[in-house]
Amino acid sequence: MRAIISVSDKTGVIDFARGLGQLGFEVFSTGGTQKALAEAKVPVKSISEITGFPEILDGRVKTLHPRVYGGILARRDMPEHMAQLVQHNITTIDLVAVNLYPFVRTVAKEGVSLDEALENIDIGGPSMIRAAAKNFPAVIVVVDPADYALILDKLKTGGLALGERKRLAQKAFQHVASYDTAIARYLRQGEAGFPEEMTVALKRRYGLRYGENPHQQAAFYAEQAVGSGKVDTCITWAEQLGGKELSFNNILDADAAWGVVTDFAAPTVAIIKHTNACGLASHDDIAEAYRRALTGDPVAAFGGIVAANRAVTPAMAQEMAKTFYEIVVAPEYQPEALALLQRKKDLRILKTALPLGYGQAPVGYLDFRRVKGGFLVQDSDSLPENKVNLKTMTKREPTPAEVADLLFAWRAAKHIKSNAIVLAKGKVLVGMGAGQPSRIVSTQIARERAGERARGSVLASDAMFPFPDVVEAAAAAGVTAIIQPGGSIRDEDSIKAADAHNMAMVFTGERHFRH
Repeated sequence: MRAIISVSDKTGVIDFARGLGQLGFEVFSTGGTQKALAEAKVPVKSISEITGFPEILDGRVKTLHPRVYGGILARRDMPEHMAQLVQHNITTIDLVAVNLYPFVRTVAKEGVSLDEALENIDIGGPSMIRAAAKNFPAVIVVVDPADYALILDKLKTGGLALGERKRLAQKAFQHVASYDTAIARYLRQGEAGFPEEMTVALKRRYGLRYGENPHQQAAFYAEQAVGSGKVDTCITWAEQLGGKELSFNNILDADAAWGVVTDFAAPTVAIIKHTNACGLASHDDIAEAYRRALTGDPVAAFGGIVAANRAVTPAMAQEMAKTFYEIVVAPEYQPEALALLQRKKDLRILKTALPLGYGQAPVGYLDFRRVKGGFLVQDSDSLPENKVNLKTMTKREPTPAEVADLLFAWRAAKHIKSNAIVLAKGKVLVGMGAGQPSRIVSTQIARERAGERARGSVLASDAMFPFPDVVEAAAAAGVTAIIQPGGSIRDEDSIKAADAHNMAMVFTGERHFRH
């Protein structure tokens, strides 16, 4: 029996190769793997002893040879295949253990050159993996060091069943597919538009008890990051410092909460329920920001998710202790604050780094939306906070205080499901209407939630007004200024209504639909 072992990740490889040798395998290897095995006194031969040809082109060509691929691909159940092996003096290869050059790790380094990236594109490795996986009934293919022990155990007790070999082959093809996806994504960086073909590489983070509902199975996968220089900072890679395991819905809501607060440069706290902000406030003191956010809807806040874009202080933790929450997420926790929060055994405490340029120049990403049988793909809605161009459409200009609240409300509306209406005052969300088929209904809900606090507030709408009814309802509630995209054929009707009530109205020229 013969095995080829050529691995970049050498975790466990010495014990694996030694175990194979003890089971009667001849072990052949290349380069660094051969050296590591020899230094550990594991019997190993050079791949050149199979090929009869030296490694050339600085190691670019070493396994690409008929004596390697013939030995891997020959069908053992086909006499003509086996006869050809004899004719050409080729011996079968029964196990291939390969993992690939660390391409993703290489291109994630700061300042990596194109030449260095290209040198870390593995050719022989994927070819051997694919060949062995294609012939899995006869050849064991191994790409994951976590499988070494199981394979040795099975070989000691009679060998691997066909189903086990098939599982390893599936894993091998997926490994190569993810690798090729990383290379394609790296080479596509900087290109405008969308390619004709696209793959997304995902790696399982962990299983979930169930999905949105108990009868649905679920797991959590991380998207492979390529070429950013850093692993993306997000809920996907958050560190859990306390509380129960995360559920499917927890992750969705935590992601929404983190997306809100990292869209603001000022110290900001968001309280999220069903991916919508029911509470939101900015204030120099993060504890005060939390208190103000809670006033948005104290009833809806129960069982919600809290996110802060600054370190959680003891004062904020003490205030939070008065309400039941599922999750809190922040970039840092002061020691006393963390100790206070950890007293709540069910509270999931997440810590994750702030993205570069948060609140000013958000890093764009591809946004995937699943539909049955396909995906919608778009650039993320990542317009910088300081790039909103306001155009006053009414006779009255907004005051500086109104402008500050208008920008706050506009940012908030971006994170609320359409049709979104936000009422804000003093950089606090005081009322919100979300997800209604009619914009006027969203306005009525926002007015109801705000109550008397609507008087003196500003209103933001994620999209234009087809009729002046929202302006009229806002005026009746005491709203003093409005921000909206504009662009309706009836814009003039809304502008006239605002002028009639001495309201300021500004257009942004952009909308923030969130379906």
